[in-house]
Amino acid sequence: MTQSYDVIVLGGGPAGVRAAIAARRQGLTVAVIDEGRRPGGQVYRAPNFTVSAADLDANPDLVRGERLRADFAGSGAELFARHRAWFAAPGIKVSAAGPEGATWFESRALILATGTSERAIPVPGITLPGVIGLAAATVLLKAHGAVPGSPTLVAGVGPLLYAVATSILKHGGQVAAVVDLSRPGEWAAALPGMISRPDLLARGLGWMLSLKRAGIPIHHGSTVTAIRGDVNVQEVEICPVDGNWAPIAGARRKTIAAKGVAIGHGLTPASEFARILAIPHRFSAERGGWIPTLAPDRKAMDGVYIAGDCAGISGAAAAEIAGTLAGLSAARDLGALTDAKYAELALPVSRSLARAERFGWTISKLMSLRPGLARAIASDTVVCRCEDVARETIDDAAKAGATHVNQLKSLTRCGMGPCQGRSCGEAAAEIMAADTNTSREAVGAWTARTPLRPLPLDVLLGSYVYEDILKPPPLPA
Repeated sequence: MTQSYDVIVLGGGPAGVRAAIAARRQGLTVAVIDEGRRPGGQVYRAPNFTVSAADLDANPDLVRGERLRADFAGSGAELFARHRAWFAAPGIKVSAAGPEGATWFESRALILATGTSERAIPVPGITLPGVIGLAAATVLLKAHGAVPGSPTLVAGVGPLLYAVATSILKHGGQVAAVVDLSRPGEWAAALPGMISRPDLLARGLGWMLSLKRAGIPIHHGSTVTAIRGDVNVQEVEICPVDGNWAPIAGARRKTIAAKGVAIGHGLTPASEFARILAIPHRFSAERGGWIPTLAPDRKAMDGVYIAGDCAGISGAAAAEIAGTLAGLSAARDLGALTDAKYAELALPVSRSLARAERFGWTISKLMSLRPGLARAIASDTVVCRCEDVARETIDDAAKAGATHVNQLKSLTRCGMGPCQGRSCGEAAAEIMAADTNTSREAVGAWTARTPLRPLPLDVLLGSYVYEDILKPPPLPA
């Protein structure tokens, strides 16, 4: 079955929803393909429970999400919920697997709003039950009102540390400690870039203050070096780090009792759809990693536009505005807007985007990965969980002459599992850069290959059976 639209939007987060609304307002037919049940994405995730007035009072993200969903419902754009897009090609053709099986989509324009992947640099014990990513913790809290294993140690870098820890307390859980790679001076140095959004700045400071009032220990300039337990998490070892985030040799290590760990080391753009469309990319550590090359109007190539964090980490506020700009640009190029009308509508949007991006880019820079963290990974620590590839195997591949991550993949199967390198890619590339004494740009990025998301084989096959194969003799009919 093939569905035809003027515009297809991949991703139902803030960027995708606003792009769909903007294009639909210009009279275009729009389809949004998203894996979630309802629009909202990660930041504005729709809860799986009935929302009360008290919930709205306690959670500005929930208020914003409900408004976003209401605006989308009134736009006339069509949502294909619980659909996992796995293929895209110029033309424009997209395939997605949904509750009823595979569906093909075709359109005159494609807007990529696929968001981010979470970066987690592995440590010994990270595969123990009870260890989850910060992003997974937000899903538990926002969608289900549930807390991770309590008490939870929250570790990594960026504002999400404090958002998750505060939310755990609000939901009745316990927080063992917050372990922040950044030092207070680094947060202070970032203040000028965050003043452009005083509301968000005040909210972040409020999280920190609430944790201090609750007596939660906050270990700045530190990292998790080991997670221990027989069956589940029992204790976590932490250590101070130097300016490159490497654990300081000889520094006193502290052990903290915990039953759960929520850990994350920033975000990376989920740019696999852009890469499979052969859109040029460049590496920017401060924007999260490999980012697609875009024009100011969000156009990446004829018929393809990109908005939100998949174009470089800039935050949910900037994502909404960038989505609107992408929708307007698609409408102009499809003839639904004159150049003059486009200029009138796009100018204030572009100005708002510049202000929002200043805040988002400041946070992204604060979270940008430093080389010491990955270089400190122990030799026997599993880096690629899907294929059970340890750090020492990556080192051996470099010694054998591998200089690019695609060579690493061929030699070790690292990155060839169901996640397609979304979980291990950052750590593996950092190790390769250290082993070859080159840069992240030099070791490159893994080639994106379909299917871009795990999906059942019967979805790919559909109703295709052996008897449908044209078989020359002597194969059995």
